[in-house]
Formats: sequence, C-alpha cells, structure tokens
Amino acid sequence: MRVLLVGSGGREHALAWRLAASPLLTELHAAPGNPGIATLATCHPVAADDGDGLLGLARFLAVDLVVVGPEAPLVAGVADVLRHAGVPVFGPSAAAARIEGSKRYAKELMAAVGVPTAATFDSPRVPCVLKADGLAAGKGVVVCRTAAELAAGLDVVRRLGEPLLFEELLEGPELSVLALCDGREALVLAPARDFKRAYDGDAGPNTGGMGSFAPVPEMDDDGLATIVESCVDPVLAELARRGSPFVGTLFVGLMLTSAGPRVLEYNCRFGDPETQSVLPLVEGDLLEALAAAAQGSFDGIRLGRAERSAVTVVLTAGDYPRSGARGAPIDGVAAAEALGALVFQAGTALSDGRLVANGGRLLGITGTGPTLAAARSLAYAAADAIHIPGSRRRDDIASDAST
Repeated sequence: MRVLLVGSGGREHALAWRLAASPLLTELHAAPGNPGIATLATCHPVAADDGDGLLGLARFLAVDLVVVGPEAPLVAGVADVLRHAGVPVFGPSAAAARIEGSKRYAKELMAAVGVPTAATFDSPRVPCVLKADGLAAGKGVVVCRTAAELAAGLDVVRRLGEPLLFEELLEGPELSVLALCDGREALVLAPARDFKRAYDGDAGPNTGGMGSFAPVPEMDDDGLATIVESCVDPVLAELARRGSPFVGTLFVGLMLTSAGPRVLEYNCRFGDPETQSVLPLVEGDLLEALAAAAQGSFDGIRLGRAERSAVTVVLTAGDYPRSGARGAPIDGVAAAEALGALVFQAGTALSDGRLVANGGRLLGITGTGPTLAAARSLAYAAADAIHIPGSRRRDDIASDAST
C-alpha cells in the first residue's frame, strides 16, 4: 500500500514511525515532512494546506491512502479536495472538522445530543474560561480566576481576531481520548493526559503541549467505555445524520470533575503530543485500521493495547510559546535513541547536513516501560542526552501519576 502522510510535526513523525512498521506498507511519502520523517519516508515540498498540490502529488504517486495530520488543512477542506477526486483519505471533511474549527458549533452539537460539558455565559465573569471560537494552535484558551486574569486574558484572546466564548470554569484532572472513526463506529486508543501550560506546576500560558503520558491510571476500561457511550457515539451519529460523517480521529478533551467527565473540546485529528505517547502502546496494524476507516467500515478490524506505559517530554525553544528558535544545533539524538527512547522531531531542519532548531516545539522524547515510573525515567534520561542551546522543558511531566 502506498501512503501519503500530510504534515510536518512531531505527531506526523510518530505516525510515520508507526505506519512504517505495517506489513501492508510498500511506499511511504510525506508532504512536506521534516528531517525525522525523511528517515522513514520520501518527503515532497508540498504544503499541508495546498489541496490542489496534494491531489496532484497523490495522483502522481498513485497512492492508496492519504493520512492528514494537522487540523488547519482539515478545517480548510483538504480532505474534501482529495476525497471528491476519488483518493481515499483518513481525515474528516470540512463539514465534520467544524467540530474543532468552531467551538460555537461544537457547543451546539453537544447540546443537540446531550453531551456533558461546561455551561456557557453571555458575558465574561470570574471565574471563567475564555475561548477563541476558531483555531489557535492550542493557545486560544485562557483560564481566569481573578479580575486581573480576566482583563489580561481578554486582551490576549481578542488579539486572535476570533469571536469569543465564555465558559464555566471546571476543576479536575484532564483526559485526552483519541478515537479512530469510520463514520459510524469508533476504535478507542489508550487514554492520555497532556500538559498544556508552559512551566512546571502548570504555570504560565497555554502552549501546544509540553508533554504527555498514557495510559491514565485513574481511567479504567469501564470508565473509558462510558465516555465513548456518552461523548463519542452520540456525536458520530449526529454528524452522520447531518450528512457529514466523521472519518478520521475524533479527539475528545475532557475534565474529570467531581460530578463526572465533562467535555472541554473536540478536535478533528490526532493530538500532539498525546499521539507520541499513545501510538507506542497500540497493538495491531494501525495502517490497516486507517485504511479501513477511509473505506467506511471497521468490520473485522481490531486494535489492542500493550500492557505498558509511555511518557513524552517536549523540548522547546527557550521563549516558547512567545517565539521559536532558528538555527541552534541539535546534538544527542542518537545517544537518546541508544538508551531505548523514541525521538520524534517537530520544529527541526537541516543546515549543511546538521540538524538544527526550526520552531517552537523542537523534539518529543518518548520513553516506554512496564510502569509509568519506568517510562518517565527513560524519557528524562534520554532528554538529558540531548543538547540544544537555549532550549527548555518541563521537569514534572507525569510526576504525580508515576509516584
């Protein structure tokens, strides 16, 4: 099977790594890819949001499946361009991707099918959560517990130029559920938790994600099944009823409150950096499952979960999320991999044959092990082996869960 993977981040590197292990794979291509993905696939200089360019590339390569990673191309309708031309795609239509592209639409959808979620307010109040309606790369949410935080938050979110939502502030640990969907049914992967805030102790602004781990100890199979029944299945049924069946990864972000799980948001794609922790735990052929979803049926497809844990630590530019880094040399990747860790590249580039920084989130280092503590120990040992001038990380990823 010839596969074209769309995207250039750490999530796509993790997908490339997993797809490359499939016995069904004959050729793996990526557009545009990154230096890490280039070790597994043939990369092509076509932008992820260039629907016509991707269609031409897919036709030229005679691919059997296109897997779209990032949210922005999906919301913009890249999957529609490909699908309407007869190219099998794992990734939702623009109509289905509205579940991430518009938080207002997601709220209306949840209300229509009774999904438990935070209440919304007509105007901001303390405490509350401010949300930009559209895409904001994980940075369009501000938690406001004081009047000063509300004033500052309104200034930040309004600069994004999107309509605003004002939501009830929920309390509790967060949970990420990634469900592969064929338009009707869902195959659910290991529950994960990510760390959105920039600094240790959940301080600082929201980011695209500073680390993750899976599975989440307090979420057992029965609890996960309940979430699927209340938060995934009704949404899939409603989207299909509306003529926009969801084919792709439905990412459910939840808060585990004292009153039960509440949906914070839906995303239309694999999470980043959750994917880097979840995919190493998948037992079975991921490519087979994605191809089956693209054809509209999971009949006969099963994916298991390894009885192991995974922890991902993200290395970022020193001033991330305010700005990225360009040109700083990256050393020690081979040493980290020699320890047994996986190193997924995100904001990287090659300069005269040398790996250098080229973005905000630079690398995701994933350790696996029989326990969360073992996985965490490996992830941080491998992160210690990597040297990027001016970079930083959080040192508390999975610290509470692994004790």
